[in-house]
Amino acid sequence: MRREIEEKTERLVGMLEREKLGGVLLNGQHNFAWITGGANNGIDRSRENGAASVLVTSKGRRYLLANNIEMPRMLEEEVSPELFEPFEFAWQDEKASGTFLTDAAGRITGGAVAADLAINASVRAVDGLIAECRHSFTDEEVARYRMLGRDASSAIDSLVDRLRPRMTELAIAAMMRHELASRLIESVVTLVAIDQRISQFRHPVPTRKGLGKMILLVTCAKRKGLIVSLSRVVTLGETSSELKEKTEAAAFVNAKLLAATRPGATGADLYQVAKGAYDEAGFPGEIDKHHQGGATGYRTRDWVAHPTSGDIVKLDQAFAWNPSVTGTKVEETVIVTDEGVETLTTSGKFPTLTHSIDEREYRSPGVLSIPI
Repeated sequence: MRREIEEKTERLVGMLEREKLGGVLLNGQHNFAWITGGANNGIDRSRENGAASVLVTSKGRRYLLANNIEMPRMLEEEVSPELFEPFEFAWQDEKASGTFLTDAAGRITGGAVAADLAINASVRAVDGLIAECRHSFTDEEVARYRMLGRDASSAIDSLVDRLRPRMTELAIAAMMRHELASRLIESVVTLVAIDQRISQFRHPVPTRKGLGKMILLVTCAKRKGLIVSLSRVVTLGETSSELKEKTEAAAFVNAKLLAATRPGATGADLYQVAKGAYDEAGFPGEIDKHHQGGATGYRTRDWVAHPTSGDIVKLDQAFAWNPSVTGTKVEETVIVTDEGVETLTTSGKFPTLTHSIDEREYRSPGVLSIPI
């Protein structure tokens, strides 16, 4: 853990030097998890801000800033005082001034301080610069991410065994959250669509509709700050030839995107790859109905590929592509490696759709048919 945190600190110090800053406050829940190697400063999940902050100075020192309510738990359960020097203050002082936290950080650093989020109007927000420090995973993060991808996929595989006719989308969503929670995973996005709702809506929030013949399951699954995204399509009974054709097309687009996800490629490059793949698969215009996904990690998406995107793919960066053809969808999470992409969310239950591009095979989840 120390090596991982030191490496991330060095990245931030480099950013601070380039920006001529004395320090940076990391208060957002995603950034706090990143700099601490998976610790959680979240209490109120309706907010992006957390209940404690990390201050990294231009000299490479790290501080944990928290009020007297939160500090004992943070040190007991989340953050080591050997890695982050505690700086505690009274909760009344924090509430009395909207600039208390940044003022305290300025006194510690003796120089200009930035923050990841817009804490107050007088302090520069630099979340985009911090994101650039986050994008390439450390070896320790890759190991945690692999385990998360395996466990999240296993949770969905286990859920499938319990699907029954007339179950509501809400009940299935609750089962999905339970399966993930049993593996210490939080579903930060939970989408479920049954039958025609799959074609009607790209982001189907669960309803009371009961299961007929077909279901789409989607989760963005989070553990220790890291997030993987995956989608699965299930039919009760035989899968129609139309659904097979559409899912094969989405898988082809996915394969084209995976093959093109290489260090140096831009989001605009990848958008054009997807657009061309839809045309080649015989489904032009589908790209206009939903975005195709993009970079991920400590957010469900750090950036999304679009026609003018200048974002650049990095080595050891994670991606979740989600190509869809009306009525079906394909989605997995991968990491960019020296040898190509490594899929983290491969299912042990769903059929595999394989496409060969430039003598390399790319696999996507197919539709799982459950006998009834």
